[in-house]
Amino acid sequence: MSTSLLKGHCVCGAVQFSATPAELDYHACHCSTCRRWSAGPFLGIQVGASLDVEDESELATYRSSEWAERQFCRNCGTPLFYKLVGLDHTVVAVEAFDDTSGFHFARQIFVDEKPAHYDFANPTLMQTGAEVFAAFEAAQREARHV
Repeated sequence: MSTSLLKGHCVCGAVQFSATPAELDYHACHCSTCRRWSAGPFLGIQVGASLDVEDESELATYRSSEWAERQFCRNCGTPLFYKLVGLDHTVVAVEAFDDTSGFHFARQIFVDEKPAHYDFANPTLMQTGAEVFAAFEAAQREARHV
């Protein structure tokens, strides 16, 4: 599987979408908000600005912080998209895609917020919240100078 256009949907099928992942590596977010939102770590893959939702009226949006919003199906409640406000940075729930066969679990973020009652066996890059924010800020600075 290459980074080509992929389709997906929520549990009830009301939200149908397509997107092109930036890469096939995905991450697990252990921040307290993601864990509460998705009832466990949020497994997400970056799709940039490529997300296309067929009927956005089926989406509900929750502004979870000054910089981020989360979108979910207003019918079945499936957590679907995490977006950085004002930027072309969208993360889609991995298992919402129809075909996940080429995806690779590569990174865990906000490991400093991960509770002790679970661990993943996969070897991954481990980043604290501070490291995630520092990397994102560096990428934003680089993008402004290109």
